[in-house]
Amino acid sequence: MHDQITPVILTYNEASNIRRTLEGIRWAGDIVVVDSYSVDATLNIIASFPQARVFQRRFDSLSNQCNFALEETGIQTDWVLSLDADYILTPELVEELRKLAPDPATNAYRANFIYCIHGKRLRGCAYPPVTVLFRRKHARYIQDGHAHRVVVAGRTDDLNSPILHDDRKSLTHWLRSQDVYMQQELSKLGRANGNLYLPDRLRRTKLLFPFMIFFYCLFLKGGILDGLAGLYYAFQRMLAEILLTLYLIEEELRGEESGRLESDEVS
Repeated sequence: MHDQITPVILTYNEASNIRRTLEGIRWAGDIVVVDSYSVDATLNIIASFPQARVFQRRFDSLSNQCNFALEETGIQTDWVLSLDADYILTPELVEELRKLAPDPATNAYRANFIYCIHGKRLRGCAYPPVTVLFRRKHARYIQDGHAHRVVVAGRTDDLNSPILHDDRKSLTHWLRSQDVYMQQELSKLGRANGNLYLPDRLRRTKLLFPFMIFFYCLFLKGGILDGLAGLYYAFQRMLAEILLTLYLIEEELRGEESGRLESDEVS
């Protein structure tokens, strides 16, 4: 089925990742890259893959970048394989895609992920399954907090083989990104009006979730058996959630301060 699939990738300064991702999809006759005006070597690396077509668009949201890719780049195939620049297809998944024969009622496929830290595969992670393969005409992306997800009409099935998530960008870059992501998650929690899944309800307790996610990644997911890589990942996830907790507390403190000022003005 390879000739019926067009991979789509979003990029911005992904020189540390993009070559490995593109190597895993050399089988594709057409690859669409939507770049947010990278200033590192990303575009030079992509240029070494002749089947890759690059479109540059100023970034406003992940969902808008993806919808632009689906609607404005001249994709000819029925199916799209949506990849982040740090997703690497395993040989098993490439072979599964080659042999895939979708049921007419199936419009999408989910994939599970193996998380990697500096190339070392972890036994488990908090990264959920993602819908990555879908019929283009039945799909539309929406923003969901700091992330985005595709909404596909019709049935979604599961792929048997995993994708590797292997981000080699620096810890400094990760810290900057998490600051932005957690502010977006804060906004998402504020808009929810009580319609929250259990993890987000726990986040709003401002106490439990950072420690729960550390325990979950290190012990329930087996990270302790992965040595330093597992410990690094557990601390990463805990730190991200601590950052969100700080933003939640700051928001509440500002609300209390505003209430005191209003009370003082009345009195």
